[in-house]
Amino acid sequence: MIYLDCAATSLQKPASVRYAVSDAMRTMSSPGRGGYESAMAAAGMVLDCRTALADMFCVSAPERVIFTSSATHGLNIAINSLVKPGDRVVISGYEHNAVWRPLYGRGADIRVAASQLFRPEAAMDAFRRLLPGANAAICCQVSNVFGYILPLEEIAALCRRAGVPLIVDAAQAAGSVGLDFDGLGCAFAAMPGHKGLLGPQGTGVLLCREEQPRPLLYGGTGSVSESVEMPDFLPDRLEPGTHNVPGIAGLLAGLEWLGRRTPAAVLAHERELAAAFCDILSGSDKIRLFRAADPSCQAGVVSLQIKGVDCEEAAERLAARGIAVRAGLHCAPLAHQTAGTLRAGTVRFSFSPFNTFSEVRYAAEQVLSLGV
Repeated sequence: MIYLDCAATSLQKPASVRYAVSDAMRTMSSPGRGGYESAMAAAGMVLDCRTALADMFCVSAPERVIFTSSATHGLNIAINSLVKPGDRVVISGYEHNAVWRPLYGRGADIRVAASQLFRPEAAMDAFRRLLPGANAAICCQVSNVFGYILPLEEIAALCRRAGVPLIVDAAQAAGSVGLDFDGLGCAFAAMPGHKGLLGPQGTGVLLCREEQPRPLLYGGTGSVSESVEMPDFLPDRLEPGTHNVPGIAGLLAGLEWLGRRTPAAVLAHERELAAAFCDILSGSDKIRLFRAADPSCQAGVVSLQIKGVDCEEAAERLAARGIAVRAGLHCAPLAHQTAGTLRAGTVRFSFSPFNTFSEVRYAAEQVLSLGV
């Protein structure tokens, strides 16, 4: 199988990730629950992973790195902490349902800073118009549908000047597109462990600037057990219950692999694959490619439509030929509405550090054959 659905989950991972998960299951118990060897081994590994994440994303202190079960979990914590019913929240036109649904459920007054695809200046103008009077803002760093890299640094600067706290959804960026959390001055940034960070499913990370964010879950933490309230310090305040120790161990192994390869090198490789893929398809009048004219505006994700072929049907036919992609709305109907693809959806190809040019050429040839 040629796996080109890394925007959903990085199925291909370094062998060290599998080994780390297995070793943790064999040798580690729970951090903060005892002073014996297996508990201390777990505590040391969890701290190592926090520290590695703090270093990668420029977070001032490891305790501000919170382990979650997913980016969705982290975004819900962030929204629950900052947004009250009726609050005005400005979001980009490319947000995932992990942003839209919690805001809707919270009763927020949602204002969409919609702008044309691959037009950073338009995105900044849209935020500039809507930020005055807002209580919070949310922006994805990279669109999970189109690979569009939004102008996050400029949007963060607008938020700082307007005094509006910013939540960053880094789900599609973490592991390839850099994020300077302290430099941006945002309130929170959420990301999954199982995509670009190459960790197992069931892992996520929330970067936290707030001193005492509002917990989403309540329970035991192994600290201040005599209190009926959650601890008033991080990370314990946001990490009740037993940690996913095998998952965090696998995430640490993924981070170590990325540290040796570097996220910048990963992004360069994925962009080269995407460019090769698009170059093969660009001569066909039956293929509509969503490709940025400026390569710096797009990560290693490409959406397309095939004239006369339903997107779901195209994905099924490609799967029968050994190519794994995703079709439809990709849990981001707002992004499709903004780009004008809501009715039909797209077929999404998302590349990884482990894909090769021969795989990309074969996939492009098969796409061309569907449009004949």
